[in-house]
Amino acid sequence: MKRAFVNGKFFLGGDDFARGVLVENEVFTHIGDDEHILAVCGDCEVVDLGGRVVLPGFNDSHMHLFNVGAMRQSWNILDADSISGIIASGKEYIANRAIAPGKGVFGRGWNQDYFTDEARDLTRHDLDKISREHPIIATRACGHLATANSLALEMAGIGRDTIAPEGGEIRLDADGNPTGVITENALSLLGDLYPEANIEDMVDTIKSAMEYAASHGITSVQTNDIRNNNWRMMLDAYKLVYERGFGILRTYHQCCFTDPAGLRDFIDNNKMGAGDDMHKIGPIKMFVDGSLGAHTSAMRQPFADNPETCGVYCMTSELLDEMVGMADAAGFGCVVHAIGDGGIDRVLTAYEKLVGGGNPLRHGIIHVQITDIPLLERFAAGNILALVQPIFLHYDMRIVDSRVGPALAATSYAFNTMDKLRIRASYGTDAPIEDLHTMNNLHCAINRQDLKGAPQAGYNPAERVPLARAIHNYTAESAYASFDENRKGRIAIGFLADMAILDSDIFNTPQSEIRHTKIFATILGGKTVWQNIK
Repeated sequence: MKRAFVNGKFFLGGDDFARGVLVENEVFTHIGDDEHILAVCGDCEVVDLGGRVVLPGFNDSHMHLFNVGAMRQSWNILDADSISGIIASGKEYIANRAIAPGKGVFGRGWNQDYFTDEARDLTRHDLDKISREHPIIATRACGHLATANSLALEMAGIGRDTIAPEGGEIRLDADGNPTGVITENALSLLGDLYPEANIEDMVDTIKSAMEYAASHGITSVQTNDIRNNNWRMMLDAYKLVYERGFGILRTYHQCCFTDPAGLRDFIDNNKMGAGDDMHKIGPIKMFVDGSLGAHTSAMRQPFADNPETCGVYCMTSELLDEMVGMADAAGFGCVVHAIGDGGIDRVLTAYEKLVGGGNPLRHGIIHVQITDIPLLERFAAGNILALVQPIFLHYDMRIVDSRVGPALAATSYAFNTMDKLRIRASYGTDAPIEDLHTMNNLHCAINRQDLKGAPQAGYNPAERVPLARAIHNYTAESAYASFDENRKGRIAIGFLADMAILDSDIFNTPQSEIRHTKIFATILGGKTVWQNIK
């Protein structure tokens, strides 16, 4: 198939642009002015872009695609601004769906810092007001903390004498009874309450998530859907998605394991990089700590606003070393979730025992939020990848100074410093933790503002990233993270023709307005897979 795109403004990197491209067999074969493209096109379809800006397709370097689809199909409380609102929403959800007593109700997205009535975690008593006849689990936006109602706790066998697994918490009230709040590794105690997976439902969930991602100009995702005991079924579901022609994103799997036995089973049956341009096995994902919002990120010093805790380490140093070493020996890179400076230090220490300065398997750390300069310098020295989420600033700028103190906050979310140190930093959203909205993510990187445009000068504005560099990090650097730097992430001859066509010129728009830009169309291998027809 040959397809020419002309009368566009194709971003080639830096200050370079072109007017047109020719695509044949899914790759760019010619780039230049309109006359050149039309001269070499021959008998092919010509698409006039009307002067629109075209970027390389966005590549979200860390997210949870399956959960994006699941959240769109379940009780969505991402925008909840009060406890009373969640109670009303839960009652409405049960009534509208006529959910029978005894059937589970599962929601996700709440954040106590957005509550206008009481700025506190949900408790079982709050969820009991929704229903005592349904087991209810409401997961916080970060995914590292959930609240269960009394029936859910009873069905899970969680009581005042239940001992939490190492690296997790069952929080208790003043009388020693569970509040309903469960964190980190203890969330596994709730696992049996969720409905058993059905592969056809999984296919529908993935398909829905891909359509939503494509509507935001995303053509590739590095997704953490594979987990300890579901990897065979999840890979089967993805295989069906592509076999049935629903696969409109390129997927690279970050495969999450929490114990050596599960990891051994996976690496004995799989190989990193196995697959094709549409669907590949990627690195091993692990968690070393929790989230900043839930006070479970692992810190070297106690939280400034909660000095009784330094957060939660989900893995001991010994277990981390064992699993990283096992993956590395099998030819798998690792990408480990670490948010607090203590967690980041622990992962860097594990990597430094293996990588020297080369890091051929491209081990990386996901999130890299709370840092000082020596920690960042260790990334540069070891060529350790940083898979970061600028969109987190929308919320975290409200709390980071109070959580960790102004001095440490000033060297955190240090995206511009990462670029200056030549750290391989790629951009993602961790969706559905935050929405996978690409323009909002760019906005947070370049303006250091929330989605309402505050503060006007930007939070710690020295860490703003120039627009061209932010696009590079969201495309080419993400391609590097999946060993695809010579295959995608750029509009260049021989590269896969994945593009995001915008409805306005972000290079001639006030930077504060970029978040209002919409996607006009999304192109995968030269084929239109989504278009705004409104």
